[in-house]
Amino acid sequence: MIVLGMNLGAHAGFIIAAYAAGIVVVAGLIAWVVADYAAQKRLLGELERQGVTRRSQKKQ
Repeated sequence: MIVLGMNLGAHAGFIIAAYAAGIVVVAGLIAWVVADYAAQKRLLGELERQGVTRRSQKKQ
């Protein structure tokens, strides 16, 4: 099998599957981090609306 001009030999299927699996895993992790970030921002906003403040925030 020839992919992008490279001869991957007898193990081409395994090599392509391994790269595809790696891409799927990395994309899944990125999606998970983005979704978790949005959830944490929503939670933080809700806490701030309830009057909970951060310890690092200067008191006025």
